[in-house]
Amino acid sequence: MAVPWEKYFRQALQEKLPKKTPQQNADHFPPVLHLLEKREELADADRGLRTQKEVFQTTMAALKQRREELEKKEQELKGSFVRFDKFLQDAEARRSSALRRAAEERHRVGRQEAQALRLRAQLEELQRERARLQRQLVRLEPCARLLRQVLEQLPEEVPEMVARFDALADTRAELRLTERQRLGELEKARARLQRLRDTWQDELLRQGQRRAQLLERLEAARERTLHWESKWVQIQNTAAEKTLLLGRTRMSALNLFQLVCQHQRQPPALDIEDTEGQLEQVKQFILDLSAMLASLPQAQPAAPAP
Repeated sequence: MAVPWEKYFRQALQEKLPKKTPQQNADHFPPVLHLLEKREELADADRGLRTQKEVFQTTMAALKQRREELEKKEQELKGSFVRFDKFLQDAEARRSSALRRAAEERHRVGRQEAQALRLRAQLEELQRERARLQRQLVRLEPCARLLRQVLEQLPEEVPEMVARFDALADTRAELRLTERQRLGELEKARARLQRLRDTWQDELLRQGQRRAQLLERLEAARERTLHWESKWVQIQNTAAEKTLLLGRTRMSALNLFQLVCQHQRQPPALDIEDTEGQLEQVKQFILDLSAMLASLPQAQPAAPAP
C-alpha cells in the first residue's frame, strides 16, 4: 500500500515545483538546495496534516456532542411515547368503565321502567277496583239505609255490621295509600331515567372530544418521530463521510511514515493504527533534517570554467 501513495506524493510535489531542464538542475542546484526543497515540502505536508488533524478533531467533537444530544432526545421521545401509550390505555380503560357503567344504568333503568309499567298496571287495576267499589257502595247505599233501619229495630246485630263497615273503610284507605306510594315511585323513576339519559349523552360527547384530541397528539408525535429519524439518517451519512476522510488521512500519515522509515532504512516500529505516533515520527524526521540542513555550511558558487 505504501508504493502507490509514494508515487502520488512525488508526482504532486513535482507538479508544484517549477519545471527546469536537467542541465540547469545539474549546473545550478547543488544537493543542499535539494535538501532545502525537501524541507519545505515536508514542512508544507506537516502543516497540512496538522490543519487536517485539528479540523477532524473539531468535527468529531461536534459530531459526538450532536450524537449525544440526539440520543438524549431519542430517549426523551421514547419516554414520551411510553407515557402517551399509558395515558391512552388509561383513557381507554376509563372510557370502557364509563360505557360499562352506562350499560349497567341502562339495564337498571330498563328494569325500573318495567317495574314502573307493572306498578302502573297495578295502579290502574286498583283504580278500577276503587271505581268498582265506589259503584258498589253507591249501589249498596239503599241497603245501608235499610240496614240502619233494621239495626234500629235489631240492636243485637250492630257489632257485626260495624265490623264489616270498618273493614271496608280500612281497605279503601290502604288502597288510596298504595296508590299515592306507587305514583311517587313512578315519578322518581321517571326523573332518574331522564337524568341518566342526559348524563350518558354528555359523557359520550366528552369521550368523543377526548379521543379526537388524543388522535391529533398521536399524529403530531408520529410526525416528530419521522423528522428525527430523517435527521438521524443524515447524521449517520455525515459520520460515514467523516470516517472515510479519517481513513484517507490515516492512510496518508501511514504512507509518510513508511517513506521516513525507508529513508532511514529502519523497519516500522509503530503499530499501523497509531496515527499520532506516526505523525510524531514524521515531524521528528523533519526537525532532524531541518537541524542537519541548518548545520551545513553555505555552499560557495562554483567558479566559471576558463
